[in-house]
Amino acid sequence: MTRKPAESCQSMAELRAQIDALDMDLVRLLAERAGYIDRAAALKMVDGQPARIGSRVEEVVANVRAEALADGLDADLIELIWRQLIEWSIRREERVLGSEGA
Repeated sequence: MTRKPAESCQSMAELRAQIDALDMDLVRLLAERAGYIDRAAALKMVDGQPARIGSRVEEVVANVRAEALADGLDADLIELIWRQLIEWSIRREERVLGSEGA
């Protein structure tokens, strides 16, 4: 489905269909992100890196906060969501690397 701007939706049914389509796109993007996390775990194993790299966590959070602010979103909410996503990603990597890293 080709998405259109929210302002052009003329009914709640049309608006909900657009939101549902966007939600499916977000799920697909998160699945794609998980593939990158899996690859990161494999590369970290080779390089002897741990799953959690604190400086990278903070870099990712800073990046999404800045993007949220630029897009007019609540940066605190985006940070909360991303910290949950990052923790999930680290746990996913730890399944490969172990909880202490490689």
